[in-house]
Amino acid sequence: MRTAVQLAGKVVAVTGGARGIGRAIATAFAAEGASVAIGDIDKKLCENTAAEIGNSTIGLPLDVTDHGSFEAFFDTIAATLGPVDVIVNNAGIMPITPFGDESLESIQRQLDINVRGVMWGSQLAIKRMKPRGGGAIVNIASAAGKAGFPGLATYCATKHAVVGLSESLSLEYETSGISVVCVMPGMVNTELISGLDTHWLLKTVEPEDIANAVVNAVRKGTFPVFVPKMFGGMYRTMSVLPRSTGKFLTRKLGIQDFMLNAHGSDARKAYEDRASHSEPSAE
Repeated sequence: MRTAVQLAGKVVAVTGGARGIGRAIATAFAAEGASVAIGDIDKKLCENTAAEIGNSTIGLPLDVTDHGSFEAFFDTIAATLGPVDVIVNNAGIMPITPFGDESLESIQRQLDINVRGVMWGSQLAIKRMKPRGGGAIVNIASAAGKAGFPGLATYCATKHAVVGLSESLSLEYETSGISVVCVMPGMVNTELISGLDTHWLLKTVEPEDIANAVVNAVRKGTFPVFVPKMFGGMYRTMSVLPRSTGKFLTRKLGIQDFMLNAHGSDARKAYEDRASHSEPSAE
């Protein structure tokens, strides 16, 4: 049986750590006694968040779409806290739009942040962890990485990519001492679900629920991780049903257009604007 990993004293890096799920994850690892570095494109917010978390947490500027920025992120952590033991690839965006109307910029931006950023973070971590004989890579995917939702075609595609990447890496580096964790949250109470109605089946969880699942998964080497756990059961059930039955159930349960109904709503405007235009903040 695998021995549980002790997190106290470990060096943990969290991308997109200034707010939402990333902030909760950073807070949870810091509470375990880990030295935490959060990276975010919003440098000022990142520094403020690190100061609020405390426990020697540091905030560093990070643009996950810039390979040089990612390398500098790892190098600065190594020089300040020590080599990274755990990387949490959390940064991601979720625009809601009919695919036929989606701009080229929106598609490219999601591919850059949600896929390329996760791939670069994983690869840079592997290059540093493998010579040291171990480490952990945590990729935050989504329940959308196992399904499809109207209005989220590009987002679903990116999260399917993260799931596939994680599955491959977990097998490729199984004997290298590097564990890979893939976390698939459903509806989380952050800006990403702004404007979405509540749904009796799609239970909304808190960022802290994701953070606790991540910490436990790293400690135990769990793969995969659904939050809430019932989504794992739902996925396994849907995967054995005939496709026609699955489509009928999603329509009957009111899931078919659940996401798309929020498209263009005033409640989503602030998030959609920030997700589509965020740039590194000034020094």
